[in-house]
Amino acid sequence: MSHYEQRLENDLTRIRSSVSDMAAKVETAVKNAIHALNTGNDKLAAATILGDHPINRTMRRIDQLCHAFIALHLPSAGHLRLLSSVIRANIELERIGDYAVTIARESLQLSAPPTGPLAAELERVGNETRIMLRQAIESFNELNADKARATMVMEEQMENDLDLVYAELMANDERDAVKSLLTIFAVFTQLKRVADQAKNICEEAVFAATGDMKAPKIYNILFIDEDNSCQSQIAVALARKNFPGSGIYTSGGRKPAASMNPAMTVFMERHGISLEGVAPAPLDMTPLELTHLHVIVSLQGPVSAYFDKIPFHTTPLEWDISTAPAQSDSAAFDAWLEEIYRDMAVQIRDLMELLRGEGAP
Repeated sequence: MSHYEQRLENDLTRIRSSVSDMAAKVETAVKNAIHALNTGNDKLAAATILGDHPINRTMRRIDQLCHAFIALHLPSAGHLRLLSSVIRANIELERIGDYAVTIARESLQLSAPPTGPLAAELERVGNETRIMLRQAIESFNELNADKARATMVMEEQMENDLDLVYAELMANDERDAVKSLLTIFAVFTQLKRVADQAKNICEEAVFAATGDMKAPKIYNILFIDEDNSCQSQIAVALARKNFPGSGIYTSGGRKPAASMNPAMTVFMERHGISLEGVAPAPLDMTPLELTHLHVIVSLQGPVSAYFDKIPFHTTPLEWDISTAPAQSDSAAFDAWLEEIYRDMAVQIRDLMELLRGEGAP
């Protein structure tokens, strides 16, 4: 094998390995989203939503690899057909990841997990969907046409099953209300997909005309606790110091203290962070302001304890932060401040790298 042929095969292997990695992430996202919905596991739902960011980054990397391969190797016949299929499959996998996110967000909106016959149907259809997705991924990774054809048959059966489920929903005493709700939801869903695709077309137009790629997203993150005088202020200060170019960071408390915790202020100054002019703030955001938040991080209890309604596209997180000792023991309190400072620094780093990737500014 010539040097050129070896390089071509290495580049193909890198592309197929990246697709396999992305497919595994997507399959896990679907599995976790369905499990979160069926069990009411809000933490798993939130983790699934945030896990979509690495999927999107992998999708963009695969797209770049494919275009670089085409430019470098000028493939023909089988290689060109494979690249074309990879590009399309890459888009479909990214969309499936988005669907998993939507399921997870719907799960967070429910006050309790589904019960009764509907829950049973959701679990059954969810399992069948996962089986079909897994077999589809295997057939693509293996380039196994027979397995792919056999898997496609499953979709028709599933469509028939769903028709029966819808018919059962329509047969109950409130069928008119259910029918209207389902119809309206379907319309809104399709309109949202049209808007998303229109935005994508605009981004492609900008790139084609100017070469400018989509700007990295800036995330609006709110840290909350009971009085906004200590933990949440440390979190904001750390985020602003370590990731100033990745987010807009704010904080608030359910019952704001009259002033900042003095021991915390001195502690932060020792770490080179001045909180002069900063004061505890209330959580008096309007519903519209809440919708602009990408992530809400609670450092004391669940986010649902602070807000009656969490916006659909806002991801709630609850971080386990140790309880403060009595401030009368200054040495113990100072040691606790050092502990949560380091702990939150790690959790903030993990969150921002999940949202923006390694090397987040």
